[in-house]
Amino acid sequence: MHRIGVVGLSYRHAGVDDVARFAVPRAEIPARLPALRAQLQAAEILYVSTCNRVEVVYATEGGLPAEDARRAVFRVLAGREAEAGEATRTLRAWTGEAAVEHLFLLACGLDSAQTGEQEIAAQLRSAWEDSRTAQTCGPFIDRLLGEALSMARRVRRLAAGVRAPSLADLAAERVLGHLDGTGERVALLGVSAMTRRCAAILHAAKVSLLIVNRSFEPAAELAAAVAGEALRLEDFRMRPPALGALVLAAGGGGALLDGAELVRVRSAAAAAPLLVDLGVPPNVEPLAARGAALPRIGMDELIEAARAQRLTQLVRLAPVRAAIDERLARLRTELALRAIGPRLAELRAAFEHIAAEEVRRALAHGLRTLDERQRGELERLARTLAHRLAHLPLAGLRAAAVHADNEAVDAFFAAARPMPRRRADEGKT
Repeated sequence: MHRIGVVGLSYRHAGVDDVARFAVPRAEIPARLPALRAQLQAAEILYVSTCNRVEVVYATEGGLPAEDARRAVFRVLAGREAEAGEATRTLRAWTGEAAVEHLFLLACGLDSAQTGEQEIAAQLRSAWEDSRTAQTCGPFIDRLLGEALSMARRVRRLAAGVRAPSLADLAAERVLGHLDGTGERVALLGVSAMTRRCAAILHAAKVSLLIVNRSFEPAAELAAAVAGEALRLEDFRMRPPALGALVLAAGGGGALLDGAELVRVRSAAAAAPLLVDLGVPPNVEPLAARGAALPRIGMDELIEAARAQRLTQLVRLAPVRAAIDERLARLRTELALRAIGPRLAELRAAFEHIAAEEVRRALAHGLRTLDERQRGELERLARTLAHRLAHLPLAGLRAAAVHADNEAVDAFFAAARPMPRRRADEGKT
């Protein structure tokens, strides 16, 4: 696990605006990943971006241990060199087993703003697909992502019958509170995991829905599932209908509605509709919303609301935390043994070779009178003793390799390498 590293930032120590500075529009990811891999001098790389975090996962070349890569990640994602101490203050870094643990916690929703949410697993899978498209991931990250997503599926089984929380739930609660039973229509801008979940909750509450999207087909598909209507984004910008609320959760890297378009949204309604902005970067700039006299709830407010529920969710998900610890221990052992497996085989062969050499010398001198059967018995006895004598140090090394660093393991094998013995009959004439 020493080859893996993670650098990122999230809601836990940064605001949404800070996260947005490092977010890469999805359309640009395949082109940016190879440059990031080159900057990190990594063998494999994966980029994850969600509504409240950015993470870069990397694996080193040639079995070298991962190092803190915050300056390189800052340079590529921010587009400039970090000032003194800026990368360390802004970004967080994990290496080795801590990085793998972080990835597991991330996949299982235990590091999310809404603890236990399950959208993150789909977002990780999407990031994995992007990395494969860019040909920047390989067997090491593939293995770890497979393990992480397997843990996420285990979380779903542990939580069977309990609805996993989501920031989309909080968004829907705010919308329903704002509508207060008035029956006004709600528009959802963008077709994403967040808008789909929000739409399902609002549909169950019998709210009339309008699905707005750049592409009409995804909007029409979602609208059909929630008995709503679909509208192209360009048409919505020009002629927005009367709304009680507007939920936005679309990618693209910039604001989707400008000040003039927001004024149209306000003018079309009798009372100011509520804006719930789940976009990172924001789909609606806060200043533009204020200029149009529209109330706006952004990700910062929703994340703060989710924090109040975090302890309760962590207690509920304590078995998940225990399962992650168990899987980490198993993976640690498996990877350590896989790394030293060939060297263990060489050491066992060295024991057998030493025993065989000693028998050969004995049969050539003091035991040369033995017949073929006796010689065979002696050779088999030597092999058995070699295996049994090798067992204890090899078993001890297997156990130690799980906890020892690479230098200690290398030192053991260097010291355990058998020295050639000078043959007794060497140099005789």
